[in-house]
Amino acid sequence: MRLKDKVIIVTGSTMGIGKAIAKRVVAEGAKVIVHGLEEDLAIQVVAELGAENARLHIEDLSNEGAVQRLVDLAISSWGRLDAIVNNAAVVAASTIDTTDKAFLNRMLDVNTIAPLFLIKAALPPLIESHGAVLNIGSINAWSGEHNLLAYSISKGALMTMTRNLGDSLFREHGVRVNQINPGWVLTEKEIERKREHGLADNWYKDLSKLFAPAGRIIWPEEIAAACIYWLSDESGPISGQVVDLEQFPMIGRNIPKDASTIPHK
Repeated sequence: MRLKDKVIIVTGSTMGIGKAIAKRVVAEGAKVIVHGLEEDLAIQVVAELGAENARLHIEDLSNEGAVQRLVDLAISSWGRLDAIVNNAAVVAASTIDTTDKAFLNRMLDVNTIAPLFLIKAALPPLIESHGAVLNIGSINAWSGEHNLLAYSISKGALMTMTRNLGDSLFREHGVRVNQINPGWVLTEKEIERKREHGLADNWYKDLSKLFAPAGRIIWPEEIAAACIYWLSDESGPISGQVVDLEQFPMIGRNIPKDASTIPHK
């Protein structure tokens, strides 16, 4: 077991990528704090993982003191904290015309500011355990789609934060900070968003190779599998790194001239 006896907080772990990560870290021997807003789904996740392996915290991360309460729950439950996975995020479409200050602030609060202050709250026990931080970003951090402006800004800021803290925290305290940027992943939320756009529930079964060279998009479990390396001791002294997990290169990809739009991720 690659994470035996480690204690890990995974934010946004009631569904999608976060749920897959929570399940995988427990399978690798860790204890996990399950976090999210959907209490009914969270209860199901904890039941699936087993009460001996998981604890539950339901709260908006932008609430005052929320991140400290997550850390306190880990310590009170198992006496230590070895890693945090900043996965929780708000994903919502916006352009420069539809992005107002309140919308951008909400996006930044959850996607960028909350991860920063969870790292800060978790730093004392992470220093003690020589622990790790894994931020879950997005390939939209590099520039983003035209209708994901505010989301892309928030993920770009998260990526800069990862590189900054990945140097300073490891150099000063021995705490590694790295990031995964997933591409297009088949989550429950993605299916719901496409339904809202008028697509059939099985839209993902017949995708153009233009957008998905494999003929399908990425499964949450595939992202979770990649996370284990960064959360385990196997990644050694590697810190401040950002890894894109997509089917095609984000820089230098040749898009046919007749491709007018790319679906949201």
